[in-house]
Amino acid sequence: MAQGIGVTGMKRVLWHACVPLLAALACNFAAPASAQNDKMVPIATPAQPTAIELGTGPLPGATASEAWHKQYGSVFARNVTVATLTPFLPDPAKASGAAVIVAPGGGFMTLSMENEGWDVAKALADKGVAAFVLKYRLRPTPPDMAAFQQSMADMFSRVARPPAGKPGNPIGDLSPQIADARAAFALIRKRAAEWHVDPDRIGMVGFSAGAGLTMATTLSGNDAKPAFIGIIYGSLAPVTVPADAPPLFVALAADDPLFGNGGYGLIDSWRTAKRPVEFHLFEQGGHGFGMYPKTTTSTGWFDEYVRWIAMHGMLKRVY
Repeated sequence: MAQGIGVTGMKRVLWHACVPLLAALACNFAAPASAQNDKMVPIATPAQPTAIELGTGPLPGATASEAWHKQYGSVFARNVTVATLTPFLPDPAKASGAAVIVAPGGGFMTLSMENEGWDVAKALADKGVAAFVLKYRLRPTPPDMAAFQQSMADMFSRVARPPAGKPGNPIGDLSPQIADARAAFALIRKRAAEWHVDPDRIGMVGFSAGAGLTMATTLSGNDAKPAFIGIIYGSLAPVTVPADAPPLFVALAADDPLFGNGGYGLIDSWRTAKRPVEFHLFEQGGHGFGMYPKTTTSTGWFDEYVRWIAMHGMLKRVY
């Protein structure tokens, strides 16, 4: 546990990160501008020939098999019981030596593998950054698609924000997911020479629930120690910032139905601790914009993120 945050503090972080995300899943807040293709359609598990099992073991108590579906023109996974890491390595001619672990979102019940995973990783690799998509273990959901959708609706109907000062945690702790993130950092450092990665320049970027995991990994991931982190439409709840907290990049749309009106406590926390932070508040974009092409300026978050990591020296070539 990171110095100063404590168990209660972490529960508060998880509460702010998770409860609204469950609501998002139930209400389809993560849709792109057009919701014409919002129906969940089961698909065969895509081939993932380069995915590497992280060795964190099967999710305890899980019985359903991993399943995939398509929605909003993108691909999602659920019932992930075995964590994997998929490398997207840059052309050696442009490799900078920096690396980023990409954590997709989905309320810890599903993973937006394409929009918030593979597409982000490909874009990073094109900029010379070695990217690694983390398919972390998820909370079990019903195998049947209709039952899955109903279970999310039921869960949303039961969720109620706890009284102030008494944070709850409706989905349990994130121990399995933090273990997956730690294993990802360890694997990249172990194979750093092979993948032409500087072990001291490995960052993490997360979207929605993945942003929550990124923050939890930063605060309580022990040996993970990301060199820089990105919180993309994640919770901005205040935290106790470690003295050695990494540079932080935050992108959020002002009209995000989950986090757009929750204040900017996380930004204030980083600034109070005198740690580097950059915050982009886009006028429009909603929740879950990721790499979807939209007419809003939120689409520019990726270019701003790349400029930011370049400013911190992450694109200076080492190899």
